[in-house]
Parts: sequence; structure tokens; C-alpha cells
Amino acid sequence: MNLKYFTTTLFISCWAIKTNAQTTDSTKSKELQTITVEGKSLHEDIGRLSGITGTYIMEGKKSEVLKVSQLNASITDKTGRQIFAKVPGVFVYDMDGTGNQVNISTRGLDPHRGWEFNIRKDGVITNSDMYAYPASHYSVPMESVERIELVRGTGALQYGAQFGGMLNYVSKQASGHKAIELEAISTAGSYNLLSNYVSLGGTLKKWKYYTYFLQKSRDGYRDYEHTNMNAQGAVVQFAPNEKWNFRLEWARSSYLYRIPGPLTDAMFATDPTQATRSRNYFSPTINVPSFRATYRLSANTTVEFTSSAVIGTRNSVMFDKLATIQDTLNRATLQYANRQVDIDRFNSFTNELRVLSHYKIGQVESNLASGVQVMTNDLHRTQLGKGTTGDDYDLTLVDPVWGRDLHFATNNVAIYAENSFYVLKNLKVNAGARVEMGESRMSGTMTYYPENKIPVSIKHQYPLLGASFSYKPSLLGEVYGGFSQMYRPMIFKDLVPSSIYEKVDQNIKDAKGYNLELGYRGRKGFLKWDVTGFLLRYDNRFGTLGITDETGTFITYRTNIGNSETKGLEIFIQGDWNLSKKSSLSIFTSTSLMDGKYVSGEVKTGNANISVVGNKIESVPAVITRNGLTVNIGAISSTLLYSYTSETYADALNTRTPNASGAIGLVPSYGILDLNAAWRLSDMIQLKMNINNITNEHYFTKRPLFYPGPGIWPSDGRNMQLSLTIKI
Repeated sequence: MNLKYFTTTLFISCWAIKTNAQTTDSTKSKELQTITVEGKSLHEDIGRLSGITGTYIMEGKKSEVLKVSQLNASITDKTGRQIFAKVPGVFVYDMDGTGNQVNISTRGLDPHRGWEFNIRKDGVITNSDMYAYPASHYSVPMESVERIELVRGTGALQYGAQFGGMLNYVSKQASGHKAIELEAISTAGSYNLLSNYVSLGGTLKKWKYYTYFLQKSRDGYRDYEHTNMNAQGAVVQFAPNEKWNFRLEWARSSYLYRIPGPLTDAMFATDPTQATRSRNYFSPTINVPSFRATYRLSANTTVEFTSSAVIGTRNSVMFDKLATIQDTLNRATLQYANRQVDIDRFNSFTNELRVLSHYKIGQVESNLASGVQVMTNDLHRTQLGKGTTGDDYDLTLVDPVWGRDLHFATNNVAIYAENSFYVLKNLKVNAGARVEMGESRMSGTMTYYPENKIPVSIKHQYPLLGASFSYKPSLLGEVYGGFSQMYRPMIFKDLVPSSIYEKVDQNIKDAKGYNLELGYRGRKGFLKWDVTGFLLRYDNRFGTLGITDETGTFITYRTNIGNSETKGLEIFIQGDWNLSKKSSLSIFTSTSLMDGKYVSGEVKTGNANISVVGNKIESVPAVITRNGLTVNIGAISSTLLYSYTSETYADALNTRTPNASGAIGLVPSYGILDLNAAWRLSDMIQLKMNINNITNEHYFTKRPLFYPGPGIWPSDGRNMQLSLTIKI
């Protein structure tokens, strides 16, 4: 929290009263008296969404708003534990320290590229394909973001059916006061980090524009690791009158990441900075164009139409083997082995019409948010291509035939409505429904698999219900809660058998379940708080079983293997104190306690199926706690942050002893200490410094089973950045 004192001078005109006056005639002279009032303006780094936000009803929902410009955090590297420090329960998966992607989850869900969230930029969906590959490969430059809005799953009826909720990055825009506004942010730091962000915006009568460019390069904490990234964005807004507003936007991100490969436990213990690969590369290039028209039909009704797309590719060329298999020269040919080339082509289109209406029935005031969303997606996946034996980024195939050449096309329509109305003066109740109707079809070829055995279609037909409430009994706070059903489409990678000895269940189902929560939040004097209890039910979890097919052959059967529940408590408490006119102190804790377990199900191990009932869910820590101390003295603000995450398991069997490759086993607990500081030299110039992982803790956050490779992926050791911001 930044604290800024200001002095406001009020000029009050009054009749002059003179002790020696002999008349009260109003024609006598008047005197201006000056009254000086001293106060303060609090610039807080976290808040919550208002009850009505745009065309959304957020009353009674669990929400957080992070004001990025106020955060003492490593913005350029998008260090998740710092940016989301005050959002209790955020699990951060540090896949790489460069911040190419934001990998987070809440309430015991999978953090891989945030794919349990409905991820948006300025309200526009950026998930690559909601029905085939919901990861967000679009990499938003955090320097371009004004604030981050996060809504937990109980708001899902209005924006989508994702278990995790909605994560919306709201971009900076022109202030409206100048024709030309410039901002430049330059960052240098450890591992040869160099980043430059430049933006240009302004207002010209009824027009607003904002455009930016980012170029970043960085070596990694580990050998051979390197990233080159660039991102661009442009938005033009036109408001011809008070009723209409038009917005045309385009955003693009592209990066090339040289991947250092997974480690075994023995390798990690010896030297976490070592690499097992020098020829592996990953590179997504994503474009997100959009158009929005907002029409204020009346004082009580707003109509909004949005058309957007996610178009791009996800490319990789890798020697994709376990860490125990070395990538070495063949003694006979003196060449490396051929690498595997994979290319995904995303073509995702969304059209959405939303209406927000305010109305009264008698003396009861109500708000109705309704709409329809149409999505048409086609993921073209080409995989298992035989690549070159070189060591550079090269997608060339030495054999033109792909091992897999598949399309996964989806057409889906969602209709939704949610109504908020006053039951009592201080009690609001919301009720809503969402109906999802669609189908995904797979077609194409796999060289190792009979074409007639490929699953051809999955129907998505779900009526989803939800309700929430907001009760404000006094000035001390608000009691809120809600229930919402949701589902998660069965994604492409889980429907593709890896060999002839695997089979996909023709009756496989999408995952479904619900979020249930009850919370109490408020502010009193120096103290503010938000405490929430929740239950997340997740049915039809995907996994593998061992079965004997009709020919008597033992095969791996990819199907729904069971259900799980995660119960928890999310606690945020912050105290703020003024120490003097120019100094203040803030202390906070952001803590979650979770218990995520399988309530039914079994999984394949070897040639047997083992029950997992009562086992803990993978990557669900019992405790995640982040505790911070912020001191503001004049124009300088500094934050000391301690983050702790308890141990987790990498597999549903809860294996504690790691296997030889490091792909399964316990993920030990870890605690990280960070120091961040900002110095505002003037209204135009600001200097920031970040020292991450002060104690140089050696740790890792997850053992992935697929990309970027099974095994241990060490997180960054001690590093630092220095950033200079200039605004004109």
C-alpha cells in the first residue's frame, strides 16, 4: 500500500464581520477566508469487484482485484508468488523463471498454464481452445496490465463453466487528458535479463488509442536455458455519443524458449542448475484480435457484443525422453538422434452477446445479466514428426509423414442468465442458470493406430445452476456465499492413444462438479479481512486403467477413473498503520488450508488397478501461506515477503519414494524469502528493485508427467532485477 498526503485548499466566501463595524449593510465589503484541510489518499494494491462490473453481476462472489502498478513485485519475470501474494490459495507452478507463462491454480486444481481458469484479456478469452487445449499460450506482458481481476468458480454461470473461475487481465489505457502519452519501462537483471517496454497512447476528441511493444531476452538459472520474447498490442476506442462505444483491439505474443530438460532426484541434489538437454525448444505465437460494441439502450439497460479469436501456433522440437536417457552423439554416425517435431494450430472463434438490465417489481430492485455465447474451434494437431539431428530451432521434417495428423473441431452454444435482487434492505440474492450445448469431433490419422478406432465425437450438453447471496448486517462487513455447478470438457491430449496398446473409452465423459463457498469480509479501522470456506467437488476425473480387450490382450484403457473433493479455508488479513505523516506500515497474511482427496476411483499401476480412495490429490498442498511486511517512508516503499508451500504428491497413488526418472515421488515443502522495493523519484520517474529467493533456496514445485518432460524442473535460485519507469 502506498500512502500519499495531500493538502486541499478550500475558498469559502462569507460575510465580513468586523468588531468596529457600525452597520450590517450587505453592501459593505466581503472577505475571503482560507481554510486548509489535511487528509490522505490510500493507494491500495488489492481490492474486490463491485456488485455490478460492466455487464457482469459480481455481488456475493469471491473476487480479488490486484492493482499491478501498486504492487511491490517482480513484474517483468511475472513472479507468481509475488503478484498473487495477497490472493489466498494460489498455487504457483514455476515451470521457468522467465515468466513466459503464468502457471497458477486455486482450490486444488491443475496449475498447468492456468488451464482450469477462463483466462481473459480485457474481457476477451485467451485460452487457446476451451474444448481441446484450454491452456493460455498467449503471454501477456505484465507491464501492459493495469489490474488483474480474479473471480472464483461460483461466478461461472456468466463467463463459462471452468472449475477455477475467471482470470482477467485489464490493460492500461490512455488517461483521457492528453493527445500523446508515453511510457517506457526498462529492466535489467540476473541471467542477462534485458527487457524494454514502450507504450504510446492518447485521447483525440471522441477517440482513444493505446499501443505497446515489448522485447525481452534472458538466460536461465540452468545451463543452456534461454528465452527471447516479443509482444505487441494496439487498441482503438471510439465513443460517438453517450450511448455507443466501440473498441477494436489486437494483441500478439511470441517467444522462443530453449528448454534445459528434466532432472532426476540425484541430479537435483548434486547441482540443480545442470541441464539434460541442449537441443529442445518450445515456441508459441498467438494472436488475439477482438471487436466490442457497447450500447446503452436506456438508463437501465446495457447491451454488449464481443467478437474475438485466438489464432496461432504452438511449436516444439525436442529430444523427448526421460532424464535417465542421455542426449549424446551416436558413435557410429557421430550425429545426435532425430528430434520430435510437434505443431499445433489454433483456430478459436467466440461471439458473445450480453445484456444487463436494471428493473423494479414494486419496491424490489433487481439486476438481470443474460446472454448467449457461440464458440467455433478447430485445433489442428500434427505430432510425432521426424525432425533433424541438429541443435538449433528447426521445425524441418526429414520424413514428410506425421505420426499424428488430427483435427479436433468443436461447435458450442451457451445460453445464460443470472438475476440479482434485494430480499431485504441489506440482503441480496442471486440465482442463475447456464445451458451448454455442443459437440467436439475428432478426425484424421495416426500411423500406428487403426483409423476406425479413433474416437469420433463427444457431446457437451449440460444444464448448470447456481445461486449466491450477499448480506451486510452492519458496517463491520459482509457475509457472502454461493453454489455453482460447472464442467470441464475432456481435452484433446487425453483422447489420443499413445500406442496400439492403448484404447480410449468410447463413452468417456467430461468432468463435472460444483463449487460451494461461504465467506466473511470487511474493513474496520486499521484492519481488513476476507475469510472463506469452500468445497470443490470434481467428478469424472480422467486417468488410466488396465483391462483385457476382446482379443485377450492387456491394454491401457483411458477413461474416467473417479471423483474427488477438496475442502479448504482461505484467509486474508491485513493491518495498516500510519506511523507519521510520511510513513506507514502494513502487515498481511494470505493463507490457505486445503484437504484434497479422492472419494472414489482406481488407477493402473503395472498390470493391476489400485484403489486411490482416501489418497491426496496431486499437487494440492495442505498449507500455502504468504506473509508480508510493507514499509512506506516518503517516496520509498519496500516489501519483505515470505512464501511457504507444504509438501505434495506427484501421482494419485501418493508415491513418496521417487522413481529413477524423478517423474513421481514426493515434492518437498519449500519456503522462499523475497525483497521488493520502489522509489518514486517524481511523478514521471520510478525505480524498482527486486531480490528474489534471498536465501538461495533449492526447490521445485511440481513433477510434471507431460510437457516440458517427466521429472524435476528446478525453480530459480537467488536473482535480482532493477527496473526504471519513465512516463511523459
